[in-house]
Amino acid sequence: MKEESLEYLPYGRHQIIDSDVEKVVDLLKNHNLTQGKILENFEEAISSKVSSKYCIAVNSATSALHLSCMAIGLKKNDILWTTPNSFVASANCGAYVGAEIDFVDIDPKTGLMSLRELSRKLELAKLKGKLPKVLIPVHLSGSVCDMKNIKELSQKYNFSVIEDASHAIGAKYINESVGNCKYSDLTVFSFHPVKIITTGEGGCVTTNNKNLFKIIKQLRSHGITKDKEEFEFPSPGDWAYEQQLLGFNYRMSDIQAALGLNQIKRLDQIISERNNKLLFYKEILADLPLELLEIPKNVYSSVHLAVIRLSEKDPYFHRSIFHQLRASGIGVQIHYTPIHLQPFYRRMGFSEGNFPESELYARNAFSIPLYIGLSELDQIRVYKTLKKLLKN
Repeated sequence: MKEESLEYLPYGRHQIIDSDVEKVVDLLKNHNLTQGKILENFEEAISSKVSSKYCIAVNSATSALHLSCMAIGLKKNDILWTTPNSFVASANCGAYVGAEIDFVDIDPKTGLMSLRELSRKLELAKLKGKLPKVLIPVHLSGSVCDMKNIKELSQKYNFSVIEDASHAIGAKYINESVGNCKYSDLTVFSFHPVKIITTGEGGCVTTNNKNLFKIIKQLRSHGITKDKEEFEFPSPGDWAYEQQLLGFNYRMSDIQAALGLNQIKRLDQIISERNNKLLFYKEILADLPLELLEIPKNVYSSVHLAVIRLSEKDPYFHRSIFHQLRASGIGVQIHYTPIHLQPFYRRMGFSEGNFPESELYARNAFSIPLYIGLSELDQIRVYKTLKKLLKN
């Protein structure tokens, strides 16, 4: 008799519950589908949750990064630094406005931007007259970069800070919510389906700077304002609006916001469950020749990803384990191929050897399944499969 195949376990999966569906259906029947009150309610809920003054929801975290760079005044011939160990959007947002892109290598224990490398690179950049205008630290896997010291460096070297917290809504740094912008000018979150909470696609920017808030809000919708007090010319009537900037249609619909608004109500529970699943992995994987990424002591991670690094450094071994896990129904993924080794960035002059820790990371790390709904039996299955493959 043919053996029943096991369920495929992806590295991440969204969770939709009955009340999510009910809220979206209610929106469809009774409210504006876009540019309505539900979107404002969602933005207010995020600001309240993370303790920021302002929030602007958009159609993706990529759009949020792009508008953040524009609002902060990044332009052609300016310089943006980020980490190679991220999704390409963390760097592309600078390329969109014509800025020069460079990178800061990672701490191998945490996968986060290395403060030591950042400090060293800033000293050299000052001597060369090539300091960045914007730094984008990335809170990989829901952990958090050393933001207090990054803030001190930003004041010393006069650069702006945009936190790419796409993985980190619900995370805390020194007992305060990521997104409060205490150590940055702006923070970006993602609501993609594999993230902590989802709006299908979507993202947002939080800030405490009223001017940045107004610029991003205007850029989000074609550069248009409907506020008569801000008009450059006398208003011809109540219907009037002015396009004052070259903006975009980066709006989030109220349909998406209704889903997000309901999901954010259970954010604390979601983060707690994800942390419990990570703790269970730490227990059961302890006897295997691998390490989970470290979380700094002053960080409460949102645990977007569970990343392991194999003790064996041979990339062929890593590749073999990776493919055999997938063949066994364990949906591992690499987060990430270093940005500077993508063809687009190679054409800028980057190559192997530029950022060795990020490159080694990509050769011996991958994310294993972790999401709400993943059972302990599923996690034990991941462990047993890994143990068998590593033994052989």
